Amino acid sequence: MEILKRASAGTMESSDAYVEIEPGNGSIDITLESVVLKQFGDDICHTIQEVLAEQGVTSANVRVIDRGALECVLRARVETAVTRGKGDA
Repeated sequence: MEILKRASAGTMESSDAYVEIEPGNGSIDITLESVVLKQFGDDICHTIQEVLAEQGVTSANVRVIDRGALECVLRARVETAVTRGKGDA
């Protein structure tokens, strides 16, 4: 699946995550800012990569600003950004 346009989902509120996605250059590039980066940064990146793989995304630039979101919230935000980025929403 190809990301066709820049899209975003989420907010900068506490316990949420803001996700931006845009077309990539043949690979997945993730930029993560998080209030819990040292403790859970690897887990957050792994979750983002899982969702992208489940959605069939193989090329994208992804920027995530996490404010302590639960995994289910993070998954929902990434899925929504992907849906919007492929032009379905």
